[in-house]
Amino acid sequence: MIDTQIPIHEKYGGVVPEIASRNHIEAISRVTKKAMQEANIGFDDIDAITPTCGPGLVGALLVGLSYAKALSFAINKPLVGVNHIEGHIAANYITYKELEPPFLCIMMSGGNTQIVYVKDYTKFEVLGKTRDDAIRRSF
Repeated sequence: MIDTQIPIHEKYGGVVPEIASRNHIEAISRVTKKAMQEANIGFDDIDAITPTCGPGLVGALLVGLSYAKALSFAINKPLVGVNHIEGHIAANYITYKELEPPFLCIMMSGGNTQIVYVKDYTKFEVLGKTRDDAIRRSF
């Protein structure tokens, strides 16, 4: 399930944090329901609620964490925070089952760009990163 805010932010030349947060509030329930429908699962099929706990835009993180806490409580499932960057790296194991550490990863997401040495499935070493913005904005 993809719910993009690109058309909203294009007119500003980049992501506006306040607008992003407000749009997260409007989309989060709809996206959750749609993703569960597409995956053909119900709440009983879920083992844990795993919200991103950073890094990222504070407002968007607060929306996601608040929703996740409420959902975790409502369906009586454990809440386990996930590092945003590590989540992007780990998501590759779902798509590429043959992918096994160790390997180098160039990770670009939002305002984050990192070169990461993936030592093991849960052990990462950041070798380099941008200081204040994503490298993609330099083109």
